[in-house]
Amino acid sequence: MSHLHFKHWPASVPKELPPATQTFDDNLRNTSSRYPDKAALIFYGAVTTYAELDAKVTAIAGYLQSICGVTKGNRVGVYMQNSPQYVAAFYGIIRAGGVVVPINAMHQSEELSYICQDANIRTLFCAQGLVDNLSVLLASDTLDHVIAAHYGAELPSSPSVDLPPMVKAPFNENLPKPIIDWNYVISANQPLTPIELSVTDPLAIPYTSGSTGKGKGCLHTHLSAQHALSSIIHWFSYNGNEVHLGATPMFHIVGLQGIMNVSIATGATNVIMSRWDRKAAAYLIKQYQVTTWCTVPTAVIDLLNTPELTADNLASLSCIYGGGSAMPNAIAERLNTLTGLTFIEVYGMTETMGPVTHNPLDNPKAGSVGIPVMNTDVQLFDPDTKQPVALGEVGEIIVQGPQVMLSYWQNPNADDDAFITVDNKKYLRTGDLALMDEQGYIRIVDRLKRMINASGYKVWPAEVEAHLYHHPAIEEVCVIGSKDDYRGENVKAIAVLKPNTQLDSKALSTWAQEHMAAYKIPRILEVVDTLPKSAAGKVLWQTLQANENAKHNTLS
Repeated sequence: MSHLHFKHWPASVPKELPPATQTFDDNLRNTSSRYPDKAALIFYGAVTTYAELDAKVTAIAGYLQSICGVTKGNRVGVYMQNSPQYVAAFYGIIRAGGVVVPINAMHQSEELSYICQDANIRTLFCAQGLVDNLSVLLASDTLDHVIAAHYGAELPSSPSVDLPPMVKAPFNENLPKPIIDWNYVISANQPLTPIELSVTDPLAIPYTSGSTGKGKGCLHTHLSAQHALSSIIHWFSYNGNEVHLGATPMFHIVGLQGIMNVSIATGATNVIMSRWDRKAAAYLIKQYQVTTWCTVPTAVIDLLNTPELTADNLASLSCIYGGGSAMPNAIAERLNTLTGLTFIEVYGMTETMGPVTHNPLDNPKAGSVGIPVMNTDVQLFDPDTKQPVALGEVGEIIVQGPQVMLSYWQNPNADDDAFITVDNKKYLRTGDLALMDEQGYIRIVDRLKRMINASGYKVWPAEVEAHLYHHPAIEEVCVIGSKDDYRGENVKAIAVLKPNTQLDSKALSTWAQEHMAAYKIPRILEVVDTLPKSAAGKVLWQTLQANENAKHNTLS
């Protein structure tokens, strides 16, 4: 284990954390007991107290046990956007003894069916607006019970902002008969049989994005998830007085752990947005004096491009952090100029239920994802030779720590590829390439398979993107490789331009000559209206690369 980073360890943060002794159900029970009347959730102006949330969780757990037959270890899916119902369903499953399977609300029928069948989900919580995607599952008798939630049931009489279409959609009174309305479940008053939970029991099986094929379920226990959660809490010195902006999807690890579960564990308030909207976000931050925003860089970019945004809109914020992709320096500088805040870059994975590295708040390093969090060993090794790389050289990140998943769900072949033994310790291969500097800070270079070979030179797209964000006409950009018979690959930029600006390949190349080495300069520019993104806000570079490859294959 490298100890270089200990010299730069935050003074107020412990270097080690003891193993967790509480379950996630304990987290909610303890918080609701301490702060029964405190606002746990604010949903476009409607407040749910901790006592109210805990009561709904108990009602859900009783129904799952008594009517749905959920027993300890059964997998139960949650297929909806951020909402009070999402939070209650998540904790209700746990209280019933079940294992939560968060499902991306943007998944269509085929993707949804795969996860339900792979995880053997027999009971599913679903948003009313997503019911049409269940037809295949219902026809195949995969699901025994479906509980459908209407977001509008949790709204105030006068919402504080314009609502997303799926939130203001009317109640559907004609749900198919196998589907039960959420309100009926809450009011059914079914008895709950207390379940004895251990920290070693399974908690959740979040699925990876499936960028290299079908998604894989990551089996996490209360122990692994609690360590990740405790790392966040201690790193940022959370005390429960925080007000979090819950805009990042809760079916994604960033929103699930960094917002929803952190809020519950500390007794903070979660201001929930079902779908990202920069104008609504600016209003909610000011209206509810949001202090903390865990997010992805794309959301920050979008917020900063909000017309008429002022420093006053964001004055309550004291911490903005996140990951998923690199924060361009140009955007970080704009954020700092407007708010005085530094975007704290962190790094984590679905397989680690959150943090692997965090930047110290008192000593963040631009372009870096920081240093390993508590009890976590991060090493860089050559993916070909399986040997450690020298300091300053590029290597694949491997991770060992309490937050690492037990395994992929019923997928031993994937486990064989994902884990490696070093010095008799089991490490997770991340597939991410990085550099470690002399202070122990990690800088992500790119995904293992995301590298452009231009005339024998290795070009890392993330580095080129960071340069391009300084161009005055570029609002968002993704860099991919375009096949070339002579050079092997050309660097191609796919960009969204700022309003009332123009840019072509020649002008971009001329500008880039002053900002990057010649072999890194994009030779091709494609201007688009939007970039494809995942529900968590990550730019889907794999999709853009696949589309580009298909074009070349067609032409050849």
